[in-house]
Amino acid sequence: MKKFIIRLSVIITVLIAALYITDTDYLIKAVRTIYIKGYTTAYLEDYKEFDNVIIDNDLPQPWPIHENYNTVRESESLVNYNARTGTVAYVIIKNDSVWFENYYDGFNKNSKTNSFSMAKSYVSGLLGKAISDGYIKNLDQPVGEFFPEFSEGLAAQMTVGDLSSMASGTNWVEEYYSPLSITTRAYFDDDLEKVILGLKVVNDPGKSYKYSSGDTQLLAMVLEKATGKKLYDYLSESFWKPLGSENATLWQVDSEGHDLVKAYCCIASNAKDFARFGKLYKDHGKWNGTQVLDSTFIAKSLTPRFSESPQYGYGWWLQKRGDKSFFMMRGHLGQYVIVEPTDNVIIVRLGHEKSPDADLHIFSDDISVYIEEAYKMLSHAPETQP
Repeated sequence: MKKFIIRLSVIITVLIAALYITDTDYLIKAVRTIYIKGYTTAYLEDYKEFDNVIIDNDLPQPWPIHENYNTVRESESLVNYNARTGTVAYVIIKNDSVWFENYYDGFNKNSKTNSFSMAKSYVSGLLGKAISDGYIKNLDQPVGEFFPEFSEGLAAQMTVGDLSSMASGTNWVEEYYSPLSITTRAYFDDDLEKVILGLKVVNDPGKSYKYSSGDTQLLAMVLEKATGKKLYDYLSESFWKPLGSENATLWQVDSEGHDLVKAYCCIASNAKDFARFGKLYKDHGKWNGTQVLDSTFIAKSLTPRFSESPQYGYGWWLQKRGDKSFFMMRGHLGQYVIVEPTDNVIIVRLGHEKSPDADLHIFSDDISVYIEEAYKMLSHAPETQP
């Protein structure tokens, strides 16, 4: 037994040394925080396993409650679907008032969950704010002016607008389930800036769309350098406080030492506070009569940049369904803030899983379910009193 323990210790020591030698020691954190718990990728409450910074708000503005609040319940079909996909929050906001809300699996209205890639919409909004504040010239400002690593060759053509619209031309490959992918490395590495500055621009920037979390992360680094502020502070002063968020939130950082936010993901908040950003864009950047974000920037953000990729603008997903036009924030495992401005409807769904076809279609079937069920519920609402 003693010999076995010694041999096992030697094997483990050699494996750990090999990870450091091959610069894959981030896998140690991956095993400790995710894999040893039985997950194959990031999960809804994994923020508890990482370093976070707190984004406070001292002036909360509770959502108004609609006069028909919770008068219509979910259909049996939606109840079953939510159970199968592990929904933890389903909220419908109509005419800027909470029309329906329900929480599941032990979660409640104040429970935090990982936003995953919904955070990308916030970072794009912060780009618009930085332009208005004079920190960044415009969408065409070259990234190389902030990071000389991207100032030569094809990289010199890459702009901040390219980063926001997923058109950087870098060699980033979006893979969530491979432990050796750059996506996984970025999630667990304790020096995220080093990972991002190692990217190479291999295609002409600004020519076509390719979804890339690395684009958003590099944009965040540009914003911090341009503003001289930590991005979590800039989010707090630009949006979290002005929009009256009711709960403090958390934003993951790569490590306490480097203190760089995981900008492409990982804001831990709740359904109704996430919905506020959808309302801001629905209302052309105004909040309670104050212009918080430039309306022209919002209009551009909600317009496809490339005709061959009509599903994406600048930090927002776009979908036409019949005579309706939706824009949405989307995150890994099915985190959604879905907005239809003409109908003045916001639908929020947070949960553990998205539908199995997620890798087969641009807009997976679960999105259709959440939209269609919300509109069915709204159609059964009691008539509003004059």
